[in-house]
Amino acid sequence: MTVHFIGAGPGDPELLTLRAQRLIAECPVCLYAGSLVPEAVVAGAPRGARVIDTAPLALEEIIAEMAAAHARGQDVARVHSGDPSLYGAIAEQIRRLRVLDIPYDITPGVPAYCAAAAGLGQELTVPEVAQTVILTRTAMKSSPMPAGEDLATLGASRATLAIHLSVRNLLEIERALSPIYGADCPVVVAYRVGWPDEIYIRGTLADIRDKVRAAKLTRTALVFVGRVFAENAFPDSALYDAAQPHILRPRRKSG
Repeated sequence: MTVHFIGAGPGDPELLTLRAQRLIAECPVCLYAGSLVPEAVVAGAPRGARVIDTAPLALEEIIAEMAAAHARGQDVARVHSGDPSLYGAIAEQIRRLRVLDIPYDITPGVPAYCAAAAGLGQELTVPEVAQTVILTRTAMKSSPMPAGEDLATLGASRATLAIHLSVRNLLEIERALSPIYGADCPVVVAYRVGWPDEIYIRGTLADIRDKVRAAKLTRTALVFVGRVFAENAFPDSALYDAAQPHILRPRRKSG
């Protein structure tokens, strides 16, 4: 018996990995975070499977379901949104499974920031504009941020920021980052990426809050900040530059 933590991607069932599809189809117990994972993702569970939306459950209730499945010798598909390694709240589940000596494994999924970049039709790292992407969040009602991980400290790099769980904290994002990036720095808010009603709102640090308020978005959104979302005058990468030989493309002999 194994508890399979499965990354479901951002919402589109077609973005499930082959392994994720197989595990969901094989496990007689399926626990999924219904507030973030659409029912279509777990529609492939076996006929008669115990399929439970864990959104209204507390942690100990979820662990109790896993322990009961373990006692029955039944594998569990524990389905999380995006990739479970990012804000997946799996660490506390794993800690309890280890105490109970219940085996587990993890299947990665498509992270929301990658799906959003695809939806925007662009690369997040382009030469001489942005070569670093920082994944972070801000503290509101959730647990506080560790020392040294505040927006001003992370923003000092001027890297592209992918800020999770913070669409209701845009005023703080504006205040912290405008002195560093400039009030005209591009911002993109990606709402419900991978769902049929996904929305991308483009703006700047100066005006994105008003645009998001007008759209009445209050949750399930990712906030990008960075010059990469406006800059088009960047040099080509050296990767495919004919003047840049490498081990797989040696310098061609003249004549």
